[in-house]
Amino acid sequence: MPLDEQAKAFLRQLEEVGGPPLNEMTPAEARAALAATVESAGDPEPVGSITNRTIPGPLGEIPIRVYAPEGPGPFPALVYFHGGGWVAGDLEMVDPLCTMLTNRAGTVVVSVDYRLAPEHKFPAPISDCYSATQWVSENAAELNVDPRRIAVGGDSAGGNLAAAVSVVARDRGTPNLAFQVLFYPVTNMDYETASYRENGADYFLTTDMMRWFWAHYLESEELGRDMRASPLLMQDASGLPTTFVVTAEFDPLRDEGEAYAEKLLDAGNHVTVKRYDGQIHGFVTRCGIMDVGKQAIEDAAAQMRLAFGVKSSV
Repeated sequence: MPLDEQAKAFLRQLEEVGGPPLNEMTPAEARAALAATVESAGDPEPVGSITNRTIPGPLGEIPIRVYAPEGPGPFPALVYFHGGGWVAGDLEMVDPLCTMLTNRAGTVVVSVDYRLAPEHKFPAPISDCYSATQWVSENAAELNVDPRRIAVGGDSAGGNLAAAVSVVARDRGTPNLAFQVLFYPVTNMDYETASYRENGADYFLTTDMMRWFWAHYLESEELGRDMRASPLLMQDASGLPTTFVVTAEFDPLRDEGEAYAEKLLDAGNHVTVKRYDGQIHGFVTRCGIMDVGKQAIEDAAAQMRLAFGVKSSV
């Protein structure tokens, strides 16, 4: 399928703005550059309530933002981890996405502002994300959440963190997760897939950027073989929550996302994977300018409602 027209327009806009690619910036510059694109996420929707707070983490307080839908509850919960290559991104970047999921899935969404690399390298972001997920489970009553219906999710590096948290939770026996939604996740430190060869230069996310992200995230390349960094390499993929994986046709991460879905399916898990043809990496969080991003959010919400037994959405 040809490249989506709205994706083309976004790429043209980036070219017109100019400037170096993220992999030629410092981490601080990359964070500022990504923050400057927050308008592409659109406007947040009204929800029942939004609360900013901090919770205890492994090495200090973790900021979170809690979105609650209208209604009496108790609600399911989605603990959400933003993308940005483990180096950039924040709560604002996924604010509109979180409000849309709150309304369409009828769920509390807890967005987590985990520590970033290179100041806090692997596995610090995973530790924060797991701690936040465990905190939601332990404080379900305070959040008006049903502890039997807790999910994790994320986009790109956030999808990688969600996948890692699901595996850690399974291995530790807590919390018992019901669902995970992975938007174009990083699942393996491997630049030799067909999708890297086809899409690694001209579609926003590049091979050079991914090398830069991984280099900031890991102390050494050898850690890329740790299944918490590369969940696709796990030996045992059984016993994981119901999963929805989103991939994009023109994304270097396409093949590893689909391979991860296949691995989970082969291990007996309930998995749905959907490739969005004509799309580039990041199209979901740019739902303010890419209509198919809105559709992917609708699809994810539908999968969540099915897994949680929620019969209707706002």
